[in-house]
Amino acid sequence: MGRYKLKTKKGVSKRFKLTKSGKIKYHCGGKSHLQSSKKSSRVRSMRRARTIDESKEISFIKRMLPYG
Repeated sequence: MGRYKLKTKKGVSKRFKLTKSGKIKYHCGGKSHLQSSKKSSRVRSMRRARTIDESKEISFIKRMLPYG
């Protein structure tokens, strides 16, 4: 039986990026429209990328991104 390539989950690859140290980086959702009802401090905080700290979620997402 030959070796085979692992498939990347494309939805996960569009939403998450792996940093060099192995952390998972993502951008907040909900910033594309309906911003008049959101506080400006909330919209400003959505600009920056965030990292996932929950270890269970990290292992789950890394399994769907086999090649980083």
